[in-house]
Amino acid sequence: MKRRALVFSLAAFGCAPARPRLNVFNWSSYVAPETVGDFAAEFGVRVRYSVYESNEEMLARVFSGNSGWDVVFPTHYIVPPMVEQGLLAPLDHARLPNLQNLDPAFARPGLLTHAVPYMWNATGILFNRKLQPRPTAWADLWDPRFTGKITMLDDPAEVLAAALRKLGYSLNASDPAELRAAQREALRQKPILRAYLNSEVRDQVVAGDVLAAQLWSTTAQQAIDAAPDLDFVYPREGFPVNLDCAVILRESPRQALAHDWINYLLRPRVSARVADSMRTATANLAAKRILPPATRDNPTLYPPPDVMARAEWFATLSSSAQRLRDRLWTEIKSG
Repeated sequence: MKRRALVFSLAAFGCAPARPRLNVFNWSSYVAPETVGDFAAEFGVRVRYSVYESNEEMLARVFSGNSGWDVVFPTHYIVPPMVEQGLLAPLDHARLPNLQNLDPAFARPGLLTHAVPYMWNATGILFNRKLQPRPTAWADLWDPRFTGKITMLDDPAEVLAAALRKLGYSLNASDPAELRAAQREALRQKPILRAYLNSEVRDQVVAGDVLAAQLWSTTAQQAIDAAPDLDFVYPREGFPVNLDCAVILRESPRQALAHDWINYLLRPRVSARVADSMRTATANLAAKRILPPATRDNPTLYPPPDVMARAEWFATLSSSAQRLRDRLWTEIKSG
């Protein structure tokens, strides 16, 4: 909803100066219903807030350096290339006193120069419990019994990761032979897929039109909340972990206000409210401590140690490996 207010000066009957506006571009379902409005009211500003569904979509918008956005939320392995391309402003930690609330597990010194950990997630399989046997591995998503009833993420890193782990390779593989083997697996799977979809598949799984989907844990939990006949599993071959971070674009003329926004998100109660209402996993330890036990102990959002032992963090790849992956993905989508 858009609101407009015209304020008259009693002294001069002139228009009051427009409030500063902050432009925020974020993943969907990554703020609570009141987050943006409360920040705007407290700081006396306007916020232009929009969402995206993939890192690729975000990068396409900001790569020109003249996008108009101030703050975006790339996944951790996207941050170094953005720094190398000169897209990000260094952070002023003096303006971010709430950094002390971060979980030390996510507060990596090399990352914190330009990025603040915000929310994290892992990737697994959302499925309808009526499926028997239930899926437990990435390999199960290649079963012809799922034809037309399964989806994979519209994300090259995630699709290749599932294929690589299925083959026993690291999801960060850069060896051309391993990557081409993963591509062959993806192409072999493609005829049984309904589509490549990101968060928009949630409603299709809830409705029963899709029986199993490769999906991020946060989106999966939102679906489970809406349909108790759904369940989620972290595949036994291993699975990816992602950390989404707040960064300030170098192009932003509102650096101070952008720092205020990030510091606001680092408040324990603000972060906890986002995590609890939107079913995300916070990287803010002070926030996690005040979450309701049912959320804090949720095994989909916060996998126990024995499950996390199978996890593998996405890494920033060499430019040559990334170019090969991009080419393979284009061939997968067009094949």
